[in-house]
Amino acid sequence: MAGPLSRREPEEGDPAPPAPGRGRGRGRSGTKPRPGAETGAGPEMWGGAENRVAGNPRSDGEAWSAEKPRFVLVAGHVAWSALRRLAVLAVLLGVVFAAVELLPGDAASSTSERGESAADLAARRTALGLDRPLAERFWDWMTALPTGDLGTSARGEPVTHLLAGPFPNTLLLGGLALAVSLAGALALGSWAALRPGGRADRVIGVVATMAFALPEFVVAIALLLVLSLWLGWLPAVTLIGPDGAPASWSMLLLPLLALAVPQIGWNTRIVRAALADQAALPHVSAAIIDGLPRHRILTHHLLPGALPAVAVGVATSAGMLLGGAVVVETLFNYPGVGAVLAGAIADRDTPVVAGVVAATSGAISVVLLLADLVRARTVGERL
Repeated sequence: MAGPLSRREPEEGDPAPPAPGRGRGRGRSGTKPRPGAETGAGPEMWGGAENRVAGNPRSDGEAWSAEKPRFVLVAGHVAWSALRRLAVLAVLLGVVFAAVELLPGDAASSTSERGESAADLAARRTALGLDRPLAERFWDWMTALPTGDLGTSARGEPVTHLLAGPFPNTLLLGGLALAVSLAGALALGSWAALRPGGRADRVIGVVATMAFALPEFVVAIALLLVLSLWLGWLPAVTLIGPDGAPASWSMLLLPLLALAVPQIGWNTRIVRAALADQAALPHVSAAIIDGLPRHRILTHHLLPGALPAVAVGVATSAGMLLGGAVVVETLFNYPGVGAVLAGAIADRDTPVVAGVVAATSGAISVVLLLADLVRARTVGERL
């Protein structure tokens, strides 16, 4: 006798099995069910826009029109970032005023002539406004700043005129150093990323770390010894032309290299790390499996995703470059704001010191804002 799970052969008189297409999946009439009946999907799965949001039927056009235009969101992000940086700048300038005030002496005694009496010094302090409270002087200077008025130096010269020549020279030097740093970092970081774990990757990593660890004045002294004193290829100091700029382009090279070498090391590490993060993503692995050339993988799959991190690194370098320019310009006698700032600190000239800080901070803020926009555009954040 067959068991309960054994297969019984069909016998004569048994009903015929249902024909294919009948039974499950069809209704009583044998017609094909409506879409979504088997899966439980409703009309919204098949384009019913009126059911996409329960209890709030509206068309795609209405949903799109309710969203804010992208340029409004970008403008809001830019305005918010600018306000934050303006607040930081105001605090920084307050610290500058307080720091100069704490230095021994004042602008009247530092810029006085020999033989001046105590009455002359007192009159000079009154003329410079040093007899007024620090908070009042700071408030007057800050309220005049939006109009472009940076005050008057202790020697009677408007600060804007004092910075009109040196500040563009510093921007030129810093901008060139930033461009060289970015180009060198992209080249070295990409070279190392295309050969992970190889000899080139290890050597570039060590050299980049050593370069970033060196201060600008150490690099400047080494370049002076090698390229100027020993080899005689480049001039050791910068001669100033009639227009106040360097007399020759060759006089830019040593200050440029002294600023760029540490930042090349810094940005190379950032580029290498960002490319390594991108190389671990699935679409890059798929491109490698598909047999795409290395240069195409680098330019189309690695660098676009690494751009936000690179932009942040470059923006950080802008601050370090302008900070290091003060020392480098002094060593090479470069006609920038470094010499102006050093003289202003020696004279306890608060308006000049604050003017230099405000100008350089404004330039750094612009670079940081551009980096924010690049990051937002690349990553696709909703601003």
